[in-house]
Amino acid sequence: MGEYARIPSELRQSAVMFWPKELMQREADTSIIPKLIETQDKFISLLDISDRGPDAWKSTLASSRELTPNLFLKHLMVLSDVSGERLKRLDFKSIFPEGVLKFIWRQKNYVYSFQEITQKSVVSNASLFVDGPGLLVPRTLSPKMEDIIVLILYGQAAVNVAGAENNLPDEVKDKCLIGSLIGRSDELKKFVKERYIWVSRITGGATANTMGQMTQDYVLSTLQDILPAWSINRDRSIPTISHNKGVTETNFDVVARSQKDKYVAIEVCFQVTTNSVIERKAGQAEARANMLRNAGHRIAYVIDGAGNFERSAALQTICANSDCTVAFSLAEIKHLANFLIEFNNSDK
Repeated sequence: MGEYARIPSELRQSAVMFWPKELMQREADTSIIPKLIETQDKFISLLDISDRGPDAWKSTLASSRELTPNLFLKHLMVLSDVSGERLKRLDFKSIFPEGVLKFIWRQKNYVYSFQEITQKSVVSNASLFVDGPGLLVPRTLSPKMEDIIVLILYGQAAVNVAGAENNLPDEVKDKCLIGSLIGRSDELKKFVKERYIWVSRITGGATANTMGQMTQDYVLSTLQDILPAWSINRDRSIPTISHNKGVTETNFDVVARSQKDKYVAIEVCFQVTTNSVIERKAGQAEARANMLRNAGHRIAYVIDGAGNFERSAALQTICANSDCTVAFSLAEIKHLANFLIEFNNSDK
Protein backbone atom coordinates (compact mmCIF):
# COMPACT_ATOMS: atom_id res chain seq x y z
CA MET A 1 0.00 0.00 0.00
CA GLY A 2 2.96 2.29 -0.30
CA GLU A 3 5.72 3.71 1.82
CA TYR A 4 3.44 5.19 4.48
CA ALA A 5 0.00 3.52 4.23
CA ARG A 6 1.07 0.05 5.29
CA ILE A 7 -0.85 -3.19 5.61
CA PRO A 8 -0.71 -5.10 8.96
CA SER A 9 2.01 -7.52 7.81
CA GLU A 10 4.26 -4.60 6.81
CA LEU A 11 3.61 -2.86 10.11
CA ARG A 12 4.44 -5.99 12.08
CA GLN A 13 7.93 -6.11 10.57
CA SER A 14 8.77 -2.85 12.35
CA ALA A 15 6.81 -3.44 15.57
CA VAL A 16 8.54 -3.62 18.95
CA MET A 17 5.62 -5.65 20.40
CA PHE A 18 6.47 -5.19 24.12
CA TRP A 19 6.97 -2.12 26.30
CA PRO A 20 10.17 -0.37 25.18
CA LYS A 21 12.79 0.83 27.63
CA GLU A 22 11.86 4.48 26.98
CA LEU A 23 8.44 3.97 28.57
CA MET A 24 9.78 1.84 31.39
CA GLN A 25 12.25 4.64 32.19
CA ARG A 26 9.49 7.26 32.23
CA GLU A 27 7.47 5.19 34.66
CA ALA A 28 10.52 4.82 36.92
CA ASP A 29 11.16 8.56 36.79
CA THR A 30 7.57 9.32 37.79
CA SER A 31 7.95 7.26 40.97
CA ILE A 32 10.70 9.57 42.32
CA ILE A 33 8.46 12.66 42.47
CA PRO A 34 7.12 11.93 45.99
CA LYS A 35 10.73 11.75 47.24
CA LEU A 36 11.52 15.10 45.62
CA ILE A 37 8.46 16.75 47.14
CA GLU A 38 9.36 15.27 50.53
CA THR A 39 12.88 16.79 50.39
CA GLN A 40 12.02 20.12 48.75
CA ASP A 41 12.47 22.08 51.98
CA LYS A 42 15.99 20.64 52.39
CA PHE A 43 16.74 21.61 48.80
CA ILE A 44 15.52 25.17 49.39
CA SER A 45 17.57 25.49 52.59
CA LEU A 46 20.70 24.20 50.89
CA LEU A 47 20.55 26.76 48.09
CA ASP A 48 19.43 29.52 50.42
CA ILE A 49 22.60 29.35 52.50
CA SER A 50 24.92 28.77 49.53
CA ASP A 51 25.30 32.45 48.73
CA ARG A 52 29.01 33.03 49.40
CA GLY A 53 29.84 32.38 45.76
CA PRO A 54 28.50 30.58 42.69
CA ASP A 55 30.18 27.32 43.76
CA ALA A 56 29.31 27.49 47.46
CA TRP A 57 26.60 24.88 46.88
CA LYS A 58 29.36 22.23 46.61
CA SER A 59 30.55 22.53 50.21
CA THR A 60 26.98 22.84 51.49
CA LEU A 61 25.96 19.73 49.56
CA ALA A 62 28.99 17.81 50.82
CA SER A 63 27.88 18.42 54.42
CA SER A 64 24.22 17.52 53.82
CA ARG A 65 22.92 14.26 55.22
CA GLU A 66 19.52 14.35 53.56
CA LEU A 67 20.44 15.41 50.02
CA THR A 68 22.82 13.28 47.98
CA PRO A 69 24.42 14.82 44.87
CA ASN A 70 22.30 12.77 42.49
CA LEU A 71 19.10 13.68 44.36
CA PHE A 72 20.16 17.35 44.37
CA LEU A 73 20.71 17.16 40.59
CA LYS A 74 17.34 15.50 40.09
CA HIS A 75 15.68 18.39 41.94
CA LEU A 76 17.37 20.83 39.56
CA MET A 77 16.38 18.86 36.45
CA VAL A 78 12.73 18.54 37.46
CA LEU A 79 12.41 22.15 38.63
CA SER A 80 14.04 23.52 35.49
CA ASP A 81 12.27 21.04 33.20
CA VAL A 82 15.59 20.05 31.62
CA SER A 83 15.30 16.30 31.15
CA GLY A 84 17.98 13.71 30.61
CA GLU A 85 16.46 12.97 27.20
CA ARG A 86 16.89 16.61 26.18
CA LEU A 87 20.45 16.78 27.51
CA LYS A 88 21.34 13.60 25.65
CA ARG A 89 20.55 15.30 22.33
CA LEU A 90 22.84 18.28 22.93
CA ASP A 91 26.32 18.45 21.41
CA PHE A 92 28.11 20.26 24.24
CA LYS A 93 31.43 20.33 22.37
CA SER A 94 29.82 22.42 19.62
CA ILE A 95 27.80 24.53 22.04
CA PHE A 96 30.84 25.39 24.17
CA PRO A 97 33.84 25.08 21.82
CA GLU A 98 36.21 26.62 24.41
CA GLY A 99 35.06 24.07 26.98
CA VAL A 100 33.92 26.72 29.44
CA LEU A 101 30.73 28.39 30.67
CA LYS A 102 31.18 32.14 31.08
CA PHE A 103 28.40 33.64 33.13
CA ILE A 104 27.43 36.59 35.30
CA TRP A 105 26.36 36.06 38.90
CA ARG A 106 25.58 39.01 41.16
CA GLN A 107 27.04 41.44 38.63
CA LYS A 108 30.42 39.69 38.48
CA ASN A 109 31.92 37.56 35.70
CA TYR A 110 32.78 33.92 36.36
CA VAL A 111 34.21 31.12 34.27
CA TYR A 112 33.51 27.44 34.85
CA SER A 113 35.60 24.88 32.98
CA PHE A 114 33.62 21.82 32.00
CA GLN A 115 35.24 18.59 33.10
CA GLU A 116 33.50 15.95 30.98
CA ILE A 117 30.45 16.96 28.97
CA THR A 118 32.43 18.82 26.28
CA GLN A 119 34.65 15.76 25.75
CA LYS A 120 32.03 13.73 23.84
CA SER A 121 30.94 12.11 27.09
CA VAL A 122 27.51 10.49 27.08
CA VAL A 123 25.00 12.53 29.08
CA SER A 124 21.84 10.67 30.11
CA ASN A 125 19.69 9.99 33.14
CA ALA A 126 21.60 6.76 33.75
CA SER A 127 25.08 8.30 33.45
CA LEU A 128 24.04 11.06 35.86
CA PHE A 129 22.52 8.51 38.29
CA VAL A 130 19.17 10.33 38.27
CA ASP A 131 17.08 7.58 36.70
CA GLY A 132 14.81 5.39 38.82
CA PRO A 133 17.42 2.74 39.73
CA GLY A 134 20.24 5.29 40.02
CA LEU A 135 18.47 7.37 42.63
CA LEU A 136 18.10 4.35 44.90
CA VAL A 137 21.86 4.48 45.55
CA PRO A 138 23.49 7.63 47.03
CA ARG A 139 26.31 8.87 44.79
CA THR A 140 29.25 11.14 45.36
CA LEU A 141 29.52 14.20 43.14
CA SER A 142 31.05 13.18 39.81
CA PRO A 143 32.62 15.62 37.30
CA LYS A 144 29.75 15.01 34.86
CA MET A 145 27.14 15.66 37.53
CA GLU A 146 28.92 18.88 38.52
CA ASP A 147 29.00 20.02 34.88
CA ILE A 148 25.24 19.60 34.52
CA ILE A 149 24.50 21.18 37.91
CA VAL A 150 26.46 24.30 36.95
CA LEU A 151 24.77 24.40 33.54
CA ILE A 152 21.28 24.25 35.06
CA LEU A 153 22.12 26.77 37.77
CA TYR A 154 23.77 29.37 35.54
CA GLY A 155 22.93 28.58 31.92
CA GLN A 156 20.57 31.53 31.58
CA ALA A 157 23.31 33.88 32.81
CA ALA A 158 25.79 32.64 30.19
CA VAL A 159 27.54 35.36 28.17
CA ASN A 160 29.89 35.53 25.22
CA VAL A 161 33.25 36.88 26.34
CA ALA A 162 36.18 37.70 24.06
CA GLY A 163 34.48 36.15 21.07
CA ALA A 164 33.61 32.86 22.74
CA GLU A 165 30.53 31.22 21.27
CA ASN A 166 27.60 30.07 23.34
CA ASN A 167 25.11 28.18 21.24
CA LEU A 168 23.01 26.78 24.06
CA PRO A 169 19.48 26.41 22.61
CA ASP A 170 17.07 29.02 23.93
CA GLU A 171 14.53 26.40 25.03
CA VAL A 172 17.19 25.03 27.39
CA LYS A 173 18.97 28.26 28.28
CA ASP A 174 15.75 30.02 29.31
CA LYS A 175 15.04 27.29 31.87
CA CYS A 176 18.47 27.35 33.53
CA LEU A 177 17.82 30.20 35.95
CA ILE A 178 17.77 28.65 39.41
CA GLY A 179 21.23 29.99 40.26
CA SER A 180 19.86 33.52 40.10
CA LEU A 181 17.60 32.66 43.07
CA ILE A 182 20.40 31.53 45.40
CA GLY A 183 20.23 33.53 48.65
CA ARG A 184 16.89 35.13 47.70
CA SER A 185 14.83 33.18 50.21
CA ASP A 186 11.30 34.29 49.41
CA GLU A 187 11.69 34.11 45.64
CA LEU A 188 13.42 30.74 45.80
CA LYS A 189 10.79 29.26 48.09
CA LYS A 190 7.96 30.61 45.93
CA PHE A 191 9.54 29.20 42.75
CA VAL A 192 10.16 25.73 44.19
CA LYS A 193 6.79 25.41 45.94
CA GLU A 194 4.79 26.56 42.92
CA ARG A 195 6.80 24.39 40.57
CA TYR A 196 6.27 21.27 42.66
CA ILE A 197 2.53 21.93 42.91
CA TRP A 198 2.48 21.91 39.10
CA VAL A 199 4.78 18.87 38.83
CA SER A 200 2.74 16.86 41.34
CA ARG A 201 -0.44 17.50 39.38
CA ILE A 202 1.14 16.42 36.12
CA THR A 203 2.89 13.35 37.49
CA GLY A 204 -0.09 12.40 39.60
CA GLY A 205 -2.12 12.16 36.44
CA ALA A 206 0.63 10.25 34.70
CA THR A 207 0.80 7.72 37.52
CA ALA A 208 -2.93 7.11 37.29
CA ASN A 209 -2.77 6.74 33.51
CA THR A 210 -1.93 3.50 31.77
CA MET A 211 1.39 2.89 30.08
CA GLY A 212 -0.57 3.05 26.85
CA GLN A 213 -1.34 6.71 27.47
CA MET A 214 2.32 7.43 28.13
CA THR A 215 3.01 6.44 24.54
CA GLN A 216 1.17 9.57 23.45
CA ASP A 217 3.58 11.73 25.44
CA TYR A 218 6.55 9.96 23.89
CA VAL A 219 5.23 10.36 20.36
CA LEU A 220 4.51 14.03 21.08
CA SER A 221 7.92 14.88 22.56
CA THR A 222 9.80 12.97 19.85
CA LEU A 223 7.95 14.74 17.05
CA GLN A 224 8.51 18.11 18.74
CA ASP A 225 12.25 17.46 18.79
CA ILE A 226 12.29 16.44 15.11
CA LEU A 227 9.88 19.16 13.91
CA PRO A 228 10.40 22.20 16.16
CA ALA A 229 8.63 24.53 13.70
CA TRP A 230 5.40 22.54 13.88
CA SER A 231 2.72 23.01 16.51
CA ILE A 232 2.18 19.57 18.05
CA ASN A 233 -0.21 19.00 20.96
CA ARG A 234 -1.93 16.21 22.82
CA ASP A 235 -5.68 15.70 23.05
CA ARG A 236 -6.62 18.43 20.60
CA SER A 237 -9.26 19.09 17.98
CA ILE A 238 -8.95 20.39 14.41
CA PRO A 239 -11.02 23.32 13.17
CA THR A 240 -14.29 22.30 11.42
CA ILE A 241 -13.78 18.61 12.24
CA SER A 242 -16.77 17.34 14.23
CA HIS A 243 -18.43 13.97 14.64
CA ASN A 244 -21.91 15.39 15.38
CA LYS A 245 -22.49 18.17 12.85
CA GLY A 246 -20.54 20.86 14.64
CA VAL A 247 -22.02 20.38 18.11
CA THR A 248 -18.82 18.91 19.56
CA GLU A 249 -15.32 19.08 18.11
CA THR A 250 -13.56 15.76 17.55
CA ASN A 251 -10.48 15.27 19.73
CA PHE A 252 -7.48 13.26 18.62
CA ASP A 253 -4.63 11.78 20.67
CA VAL A 254 -2.07 14.08 19.02
CA VAL A 255 -2.58 16.88 16.50
CA ALA A 256 0.25 18.24 14.35
CA ARG A 257 -0.19 21.58 12.55
CA SER A 258 2.35 22.81 10.03
CA GLN A 259 3.39 26.37 9.24
CA LYS A 260 1.00 26.18 6.26
CA ASP A 261 -1.92 25.28 8.55
CA LYS A 262 -2.01 21.72 7.31
CA TYR A 263 -3.19 19.31 9.98
CA VAL A 264 -2.44 15.67 10.65
CA ALA A 265 -4.39 13.85 13.35
CA ILE A 266 -2.33 11.12 15.03
CA GLU A 267 -4.00 8.28 16.93
CA VAL A 268 -1.77 6.24 19.24
CA CYS A 269 -2.43 2.74 20.57
CA PHE A 270 0.09 0.43 22.27
CA GLN A 271 -1.30 -2.66 23.97
CA VAL A 272 0.79 -5.60 25.12
CA THR A 273 -2.30 -7.46 26.28
CA THR A 274 -5.40 -7.42 24.14
CA ASN A 275 -8.26 -5.05 25.01
CA SER A 276 -10.98 -3.02 23.33
CA VAL A 277 -9.06 0.23 22.68
CA ILE A 278 -8.07 -0.81 19.17
CA GLU A 279 -11.64 -1.93 18.46
CA ARG A 280 -12.93 1.54 19.39
CA LYS A 281 -10.35 3.22 17.20
CA ALA A 282 -11.19 0.86 14.34
CA GLY A 283 -14.87 1.72 14.69
CA GLN A 284 -14.05 5.42 14.28
CA ALA A 285 -11.39 5.03 11.60
CA GLU A 286 -13.40 5.35 8.38
CA ALA A 287 -15.51 8.31 9.50
CA ARG A 288 -12.49 10.18 10.85
CA ALA A 289 -10.46 9.55 7.72
CA ASN A 290 -13.25 10.82 5.49
CA MET A 291 -13.79 13.98 7.57
CA LEU A 292 -10.11 14.85 7.61
CA ARG A 293 -9.42 14.11 3.96
CA ASN A 294 -12.47 16.07 2.82
CA ALA A 295 -11.08 19.07 4.73
CA GLY A 296 -7.65 18.69 3.13
CA HIS A 297 -6.00 17.11 6.18
CA ARG A 298 -4.64 13.62 6.94
CA ILE A 299 -4.75 10.98 9.66
CA ALA A 300 -1.92 8.76 10.90
CA TYR A 301 -1.72 5.94 13.42
CA VAL A 302 1.04 4.76 15.75
CA ILE A 303 0.05 1.16 16.44
CA ASP A 304 2.12 -1.41 18.32
CA GLY A 305 2.01 -4.05 21.04
CA ALA A 306 1.43 -7.80 20.89
CA GLY A 307 -2.17 -7.38 22.01
CA ASN A 308 -3.05 -5.13 19.08
CA PHE A 309 -1.72 -7.59 16.54
CA GLU A 310 -4.07 -10.22 17.96
CA ARG A 311 -7.01 -8.04 16.83
CA SER A 312 -6.34 -8.59 13.15
CA ALA A 313 -9.71 -7.38 11.83
CA ALA A 314 -9.51 -4.12 13.78
CA LEU A 315 -5.91 -3.60 12.71
CA GLN A 316 -6.85 -4.21 9.08
CA THR A 317 -9.62 -1.60 9.30
CA ILE A 318 -7.28 1.00 10.80
CA CYS A 319 -4.58 0.39 8.18
CA ALA A 320 -7.16 0.69 5.40
CA ASN A 321 -8.23 4.11 6.69
CA SER A 322 -4.81 5.55 7.56
CA ASP A 323 -2.59 7.81 5.47
CA CYS A 324 0.47 6.77 7.44
CA THR A 325 0.77 3.85 9.85
CA VAL A 326 3.90 3.31 11.95
CA ALA A 327 5.02 1.21 14.88
CA PHE A 328 6.41 2.49 18.17
CA SER A 329 10.14 3.15 17.92
CA LEU A 330 12.33 6.15 17.29
CA ALA A 331 12.97 5.06 13.70
CA GLU A 332 9.25 4.63 13.08
CA ILE A 333 8.34 8.02 14.56
CA LYS A 334 11.02 9.56 12.34
CA HIS A 335 9.23 7.85 9.44
CA LEU A 336 6.01 9.52 10.60
CA ALA A 337 7.84 12.86 10.73
CA ASN A 338 8.94 12.35 7.12
CA PHE A 339 5.30 11.81 6.18
CA LEU A 340 4.34 15.07 7.89
CA ILE A 341 7.07 16.93 6.00
CA GLU A 342 6.08 15.45 2.64
CA PHE A 343 2.41 16.19 3.22
CA ASN A 344 3.22 19.79 4.15
CA ASN A 345 5.29 20.22 1.00
CA SER A 346 2.71 18.64 -1.30
CA ASP A 347 -0.01 20.42 -3.26
CA LYS A 348 -2.71 18.19 -1.81
